[in-house]
Amino acid sequence: MLEKQFILKKIGYALLHLLFWVGVLFFYTYLFGVGSTSYNNTLIYSLFLMPITIATTYVSIYKLIPDYLITKRYTRFAVYSIFTLIISAYLIMVSIFFSLIYISNFEYDQMAPATKNILFVMSGVYLITVVVSAFKLLKLNLKNAEQNSVLKTKILDTQLKLKEQELNYLKMQIHPHFLFNTLNTMYGFALKKADETPEMILKLSNLLDYLLYQVDKPFVLLTEEIAHIKDYISLENMRFSDTLNITFNTNTISEAQKIAPMLLLPFVENSFKHGVIQNGTLKINIELFCKNDSIHFSIWNTTKKQEDSNKGIGLENIKKRLDLLYPNQYDIKILEENSNFKVDLILKTSKSFEK
Repeated sequence: MLEKQFILKKIGYALLHLLFWVGVLFFYTYLFGVGSTSYNNTLIYSLFLMPITIATTYVSIYKLIPDYLITKRYTRFAVYSIFTLIISAYLIMVSIFFSLIYISNFEYDQMAPATKNILFVMSGVYLITVVVSAFKLLKLNLKNAEQNSVLKTKILDTQLKLKEQELNYLKMQIHPHFLFNTLNTMYGFALKKADETPEMILKLSNLLDYLLYQVDKPFVLLTEEIAHIKDYISLENMRFSDTLNITFNTNTISEAQKIAPMLLLPFVENSFKHGVIQNGTLKINIELFCKNDSIHFSIWNTTKKQEDSNKGIGLENIKKRLDLLYPNQYDIKILEENSNFKVDLILKTSKSFEK
């Protein structure tokens, strides 16, 4: 079936070429017959001129343009084009002698006026060559543009898949890291058989629901992220008891504002994990507000100077996620001075970006 379609396509292609050259033959007959008394002689001359035109045209569209011009081998294209021009011009001169000798029987006055002018004859031949070559060049450019478009689409699809895979990998890192820290807290309360254990289990349940089901969404409401940050703080507050001094201030929070899930919570978790109790207290201060389509988040905690500035999977993870989810859309500053560790994050958002 495919072979039959291929043969039919080739036959159709050949018939189209044949039809075109028949049209060129009639064009030559009319063009070179201007001022002539015999169109039969002009037709014979046009038939002699046709192989020259066909050869010159096919050399141009099947060799010079695709092999040298499109591939940007301009020197060879220029050299071979000159060779083609010289050979075709020589053959055109032969055609004029053919017209003089065989058609007009060496009677110069009997030649068609148009065939006496070599420049006019060359113009007619090269006009066909140039028009067909221009069409071929346009066709090749359109084909290349289509191929480039398909290639770009494939590259973008590949990049998107790689981005999704990297995000999934980062999420897989968040899950056990967050769960490990939280279960450690619950384990401590279970050992104490504390009355707060049921409440802790309820808050943990809410956090796990957020972690397992909401984190797969591209964006969630900022108010949801805030609610789960508060649940996490409540869990840690139970664990640290009187040794924790934490403030969480939120202002001008838009109800419609969205954010990538689990984007801010790891910062809070990082503060608890790497924060240091000084003078009997772990101090943490969190500020969050919205302004001009941007989210401003800062968190500060007491710590001690460490040679290794790595603050765990959570902080490195969040930087990578910011690069993937908010490229050129955020500004983050991480400062560690004396006994203080601070993160300032400005996240630029827009309605179109969140959809």
